[in-house]
Amino acid sequence: MNVTQAVATRRSVRAYTDQPVHQAVLKRVLEKAQRSPSGGNTQPWHAIMLTGQPMQDLFKAVADVMPQGRAAHSPEYDIYPRGLDGEYELRRRAVGEDMYRALEISRENKAGRLMWFANNFRAFGAPVMMLVHTPKYMGPPQWSDIGMWLQTVMLLLREEGLDSCAQEAWAMYSAQVRAVADIPDDHIFFCGMAIGYRDEDVAVNQFEVARAPLSEGISWQGFPDAG
Repeated sequence: MNVTQAVATRRSVRAYTDQPVHQAVLKRVLEKAQRSPSGGNTQPWHAIMLTGQPMQDLFKAVADVMPQGRAAHSPEYDIYPRGLDGEYELRRRAVGEDMYRALEISRENKAGRLMWFANNFRAFGAPVMMLVHTPKYMGPPQWSDIGMWLQTVMLLLREEGLDSCAQEAWAMYSAQVRAVADIPDDHIFFCGMAIGYRDEDVAVNQFEVARAPLSEGISWQGFPDAG
């Protein structure tokens, strides 16, 4: 698989088979991902890999408090900017509606949507979870570095025939994550990532995820054919 194929076939996979993921494969991916770029070579990414009983303990910890609703949320950062609007907010809402349409869960079926949303906190059935954290004093440039590392990990997983779903939703339950995973007190918990083999037959892994045209985000200066 070349890089273009890995980019084209990577998506946020939300249904997995029960095929186990071997630690040796994950180590191979993570060793290669250490080549990811970072400003000043700071390499600010840290992660905890979960499977088996520790992962089930985390799922239970969240399930126990989920009935409390927002009262149980403890995010350590704003998952989305509070002023998110315009095309950014439209894209965020559109991909959610496209997903629910693929699942045949209508807007009026709020209970069904809540039940589906709860799958986030079972890692969509994936056998492995990665929990990402970094020192609290790290700033936007280092968070950008972590994003480049995460993308590198996801593409290398595709090379191995694996799939993933980066899940900022886990930030809502940072207290429960910290109760299970050994995240240092002076680190901020960023996100989870589900890792496993996609279930090809499930509709939620098949709907088209729209992308904005290049012209919406890229401008050209100094090129002879810039027009």
